[in-house]
Amino acid sequence: MAEPTEQKSGLAALAEAAKPAEGRGLPPVHLWHPEHCGDIDIVIRRDGTWLHEDSPIGRAELVRLFSTVLRKDPDGYCLVTPVEKLAIRVEDLPFRAIAMTQADGVLSFTTDVGDVVEAGDEHPIRVETDEATGEPAPALHVRAELWARIARPVFYELVEMADLEDGQLVVRSGGAAFDLGATGADGR
Repeated sequence: MAEPTEQKSGLAALAEAAKPAEGRGLPPVHLWHPEHCGDIDIVIRRDGTWLHEDSPIGRAELVRLFSTVLRKDPDGYCLVTPVEKLAIRVEDLPFRAIAMTQADGVLSFTTDVGDVVEAGDEHPIRVETDEATGEPAPALHVRAELWARIARPVFYELVEMADLEDGQLVVRSGGAAFDLGATGADGR
């Protein structure tokens, strides 16, 4: 007689769904279309901290697992499994690009959840400017509708390596050019 299978839900189901199969990459969240089950008290703060019920999720491995089942739908951010869809809150962008390397004309960024993304046509860099403060808000496309906020020190590195073209700072990666914004009064 076969043993009954345990139906997991909530955090346990999310962690189970996020475990990649041997030798495979990210779970195919784009193929999963379960009904919305409600909200789960998870918040990704502006600084990249993941909170569950107002407490930081301290295990980096668990945050990484959850990040692999994160998706942005028209109704907002959610964590999905084949059988559940749970809404979460994201204060800014879900990821942060915290490191960058350059090799052979390609800029590679590492996110706070361990993704490595090469900037190019498929993974553009965009910079929006806050109209009130003039502060740049640089971002990098990670996957699907998910973006990473480029950390300030990494953005400074980009600005330092940028070329000046028609009054704009421009960086290139993977054959694509990305506008970082206009130069300041000091030429940078």
